[in-house]
Amino acid sequence: DGHPQTRKADAPIKPSPHPLVLLFWGRRNPHQRTKTNNKRRQNLSSLEPNRTFTSRRRSSGDTFIMNGTGPAANKLRVGLIFAGGPAPAANSVIGAAAAAFLENGHEVIGFFHGYSNLQDYHPVSHRLMPDKHYRVFHEKDLRGLRNSRGIVIGTARANPGKPIKAPEDLKDPVKTEKLRNVYNALVDMGIDALISIGGDDTLKTANLVLQFQTYLPEDAKRVRVIHLPKTIDNDYRGIDFTFGFFTAVDFMAKEILNLRADALATSGYFIIESMGRKAGWLAYGAAIAGEANLVLSVEDVDALGDLLKTGDYLDMSKLTDYLVELIVTRETKNDKHYGTVVLAEGLAEMLPPDFLGTTSKDDHGHISLGTVDLGKTVAQSVSARYEERVGRPKKITGVQLGYESRCSAPHAFDVMLGSQLGVGAYRALVEDNKNGVLVSCGGQLDVNYVEFDKLINAKTLVTEVRFVNPGSDFHRLARFMETRVDHEQVRIMSARRETAPVEKAD
Repeated sequence: DGHPQTRKADAPIKPSPHPLVLLFWGRRNPHQRTKTNNKRRQNLSSLEPNRTFTSRRRSSGDTFIMNGTGPAANKLRVGLIFAGGPAPAANSVIGAAAAAFLENGHEVIGFFHGYSNLQDYHPVSHRLMPDKHYRVFHEKDLRGLRNSRGIVIGTARANPGKPIKAPEDLKDPVKTEKLRNVYNALVDMGIDALISIGGDDTLKTANLVLQFQTYLPEDAKRVRVIHLPKTIDNDYRGIDFTFGFFTAVDFMAKEILNLRADALATSGYFIIESMGRKAGWLAYGAAIAGEANLVLSVEDVDALGDLLKTGDYLDMSKLTDYLVELIVTRETKNDKHYGTVVLAEGLAEMLPPDFLGTTSKDDHGHISLGTVDLGKTVAQSVSARYEERVGRPKKITGVQLGYESRCSAPHAFDVMLGSQLGVGAYRALVEDNKNGVLVSCGGQLDVNYVEFDKLINAKTLVTEVRFVNPGSDFHRLARFMETRVDHEQVRIMSARRETAPVEKAD
């Protein structure tokens, strides 16, 4: 029963009724008529302290005060959503957040598979069904959850904000159709606040859900939005380290050490392509901990300039010469005939367009880097170039790493960090009356908040990637640990190849 769609909710909510019935929802029974309808549209997201309100899904007699003063104050129904790729400690975040709300008398709903069902919601033709599209969390569901693998509510990359490219698009009813579906689903289920867990694309979507509501009628219900940062890539602005990063580094480092032992036994090399998307955090962490002999990432291409680039693009031939020089250096200077090299997968995006061809893209417009198979491509090129230069073959194997780490058993630090972020969502909504913020941790897991508008470009509505800073202490650490390559010799080999006459076919 581990699959999110097969895990039973102990107290399922009845499915959304016909639109005419929606006008008369009550607190517990969605078919119970209320005395008045105007109160159901009151704004539950007001940040004004001590404001009295009545929820649209509560009976007219149930009045609460939004002051965050304790379990009895402002009973909320909170929705949890997890989107994007998996990450270790995902259940730590979900479990801690659910526990914090339940312990204080609130309700927690977990939506299955990201925005997949919410974006297609319709009160008649695509209603949200308990145990199929969502689950209600209870205390017993959380026992042992924080250290478990996987994602208890599943995930997906569905992108309801895909048509939105600029702020003015939020006024377009066609482009905002799926965002409206998400909003309607949340309102019809009586959700007071949405906790979004995901990467930078999911943060972008969370902001769009928030911004969409600014164009609604004044008396329309508002759903508050809080975001918790997730990615094994650690390329997030607003937080030092994201949950899952250290687990992924630890897992991949062990794999690299295994490959290193294999290379030593067979006098071969492994070219290891590491996940991490555009930034090099994961590649650098795994290479340093896994004792790789060299690591190269997107951040290094501009720093090394013409050693690796021709014009604006990464030159595969120059990259090949660089790695061959590494192998030759280790053989001639250190008498070492084995090794491991880590390449960040984001390097593939720096190759010329004709190299990438018709590589597919995901719902957020990102190239499917795994299909490029950079490690294997580079390994084949290096093997041929080495034999050409040295006159003998060399076993060089390309390997992809990353998927194996995404649902591995979470590292203790990630469990603590994830748990604090989950509790941080409760504190943001109940104690501090926040809306439109990312929950962050720093220092001794101190909770702080970063407003969406500080993380998202106001004109493009997209987030910005955080790269490893070239020359930073973390970046320099890798340089100290790896084999030094003679840059001048690489330039000589590349220049000799460029000026060599082309052999004509007979």
